[in-house]
Amino acid sequence: MSTSWKQLLFQTVLLLISCRPTQTKTSGPTPPPLVPISPLSTAVRSVVLEGDSHTEKVELENPVDLELECVWSGNLNNLPNVTGVWRKGGDELENSRLAVPLENEKYHLRRVFRIVSEENLGNYSCVFGNEAKVDFILAAPQMGEVRDKPIVSYVGDSVVVVCKMEATKPKPLSWNWYKANGTDKEQIIYAAESHQYEIKDKDWTSKLVVHNLTEADSGSYHCEAVYALGTTMGHVELKVITLWEPLKPFIAILVEVVVLVAAILLYERSQSKKKCSGENGTNAEQSNTL
Repeated sequence: MSTSWKQLLFQTVLLLISCRPTQTKTSGPTPPPLVPISPLSTAVRSVVLEGDSHTEKVELENPVDLELECVWSGNLNNLPNVTGVWRKGGDELENSRLAVPLENEKYHLRRVFRIVSEENLGNYSCVFGNEAKVDFILAAPQMGEVRDKPIVSYVGDSVVVVCKMEATKPKPLSWNWYKANGTDKEQIIYAAESHQYEIKDKDWTSKLVVHNLTEADSGSYHCEAVYALGTTMGHVELKVITLWEPLKPFIAILVEVVVLVAAILLYERSQSKKKCSGENGTNAEQSNTL
């Protein structure tokens, strides 16, 4: 083969190699790494039912896989099986109806509930036929101290409204304050430039300071303790009065005393007039007789 043919063949091979399609990768944004989901902790709440019904309060702070167990000692018949069912808020849960066998003279009904948000809280019930029931009330930690009497302060003063959880309960993540506005609640936002409201949070206690009180500040104030699973609410009544308000009962009593004294004086005066007129009549008769 001549040199020219060799060169032509070499050029053809190079041309074929250069025309060969190549696959290119388009660079794009790097997808975020998958966040590992840690398994939830497991908690168990068991109730042994001796009578016909029982209510159990369960306070939850964090998301949890909650196993609820109902143990019923049965009735006089003690059938080999009874119908068991789970309900939430009075509605039967799907695939929760089953036959519960008698074991060691007791019926055991269990179910695991994944509680991850406030929507999962509420009233869960286990029912044995139509004879026995246990109500589990699931809620965020509740406030134990409730103030029945309102806080009374005067116009122009400052007042401190206190809201607190018991130290034996979990510490709230944060606190919120609201003021009742008709049927709604308006959140109170603390701002440094505002001189009316001041919010001070510390562990299990939150304080709302209201400065320069007016009668419009009277009303119901709600404090909200925030937990990972939900919130719990408390409220305090505030009554703002003027300086004349405490004097109103004394003024009313004074008016009653003045009216009473005036009535007594008028009565005495009328009696004295009758007495004088009676004496004048008697003297006139004596004169005529003489």
